[in-house]
Amino acid sequence: LALYFHSGEREEKCIIEDVPRDTLVIGNYKVQRWDIHKQDFLESAPGLGMFVTVTSPSAEVLLSKLYGPQGTFSFTSYLSGEHIICLQSNSTRFVSFSGSKLRIHLDIRVGEHFLDESVVQAKDKVNEVNFRLENLIEKIHHISKEQNYEREREEKFRKMSEETNSNILWWAIVQTLMLISIGVWQIKSLRDFFISKKLV
Repeated sequence: LALYFHSGEREEKCIIEDVPRDTLVIGNYKVQRWDIHKQDFLESAPGLGMFVTVTSPSAEVLLSKLYGPQGTFSFTSYLSGEHIICLQSNSTRFVSFSGSKLRIHLDIRVGEHFLDESVVQAKDKVNEVNFRLENLIEKIHHISKEQNYEREREEKFRKMSEETNSNILWWAIVQTLMLISIGVWQIKSLRDFFISKKLV
């Protein structure tokens, strides 16, 4: 997931990432500041930072840390579900003008361990193949986790659909019984009324 969004000074922006359990999530971000004179987004001034908070589906805070204007954060999920990733600048009037706009570039990678090319080049060919093989095995494990998570979600959705259909069926039966009861009561009331008036 790669995106950018605009944010005000000290304004908190959050995104939701659906992550399987036991999965590494790596986020890279860069903050740019709006320059009113040049009418463009420029590289951030020194001292401007981002406060990153990550909350699990059970509302537990997994990460809460202040970073610089450009950085990398990571966390490992221990529950499957929607994780909330929030970013908020620590800008002040000393760092940037009050009310100035910020542009935040954010790149989130789920379940990826990046190859360090310098390490790969420094090793001989056998170690390089071994290193790349381990990385491929990790990716296969991640794909397997993703598939299992999707199967779990599909099963939950199916159960929810079946329960909803069952509830609709019972509600229709209850409505039908109520209508029949009301009809019988109305017929009996009319019959009693006609008898009392000696019309039948």
